[in-house]
Amino acid sequence: MDWHKYISVDPAVCHGQACIAGTRVMVTVILDDLAAGLTPREVAESYPSVSEDAVKAALHYAAELAKERIVPLGA
Repeated sequence: MDWHKYISVDPAVCHGQACIAGTRVMVTVILDDLAAGLTPREVAESYPSVSEDAVKAALHYAAELAKERIVPLGA
């Protein structure tokens, strides 16, 4: 999946946070919903301007971010 067409970052929208392109729905909101147990379909149904593919793109975006740095998890 080419997640780049679904995710945008614009300093004038949501203080430059990554959003679903063409919306003000932040990727973090999508990820929080998924982490809470909602399915991609349920998330898309919650936000009419967000497609199920856009929800999946948010996951791909998060996976790319996770590859970029190591977060210490403690001992």
